[in-house]
Amino acid sequence: MPHKLRKTRKRRGSRTQGWGRVGQHRAGGQRGGHGKAGFHKHKWTYVIKYEPEYFGKRGFHSPKSFGRKAKAINVGALDELAEKISTEKRKEKFLIDLKSLGYSKLLGTGKVTKPLIVKVTSCSKSAAEKIKEAGGQILNKSDG
Repeated sequence: MPHKLRKTRKRRGSRTQGWGRVGQHRAGGQRGGHGKAGFHKHKWTYVIKYEPEYFGKRGFHSPKSFGRKAKAINVGALDELAEKISTEKRKEKFLIDLKSLGYSKLLGTGKVTKPLIVKVTSCSKSAAEKIKEAGGQILNKSDG
């Protein structure tokens, strides 16, 4: 419980409040700098113990592939959007061209309730199984 007879009340007006010469216990110098300052100098033991991989480089990034990532969509999302994004209907099945929509991979999260015919570059095994179970098929699939 807070009360008014704390040690700081006693020390008011003493300029340093028990911290010695002027300026001690004031800013970042007391704790050896702000943040990660001094990691290569006086905080080196901390780096060794807790963040050994802070410095240096690991591996490489090919300039050709850097920034490129396969744009993927899940089967559940595809099932929900089927009527909106399908280009045509073949024998009560929705035809969806994921290449033209900018997707390169089909993933298997979610449920498929409608029969879908999907054109896609690559897809996961679970996505292919779910679409076949619902009575659909995958076109232009290359394993990947």
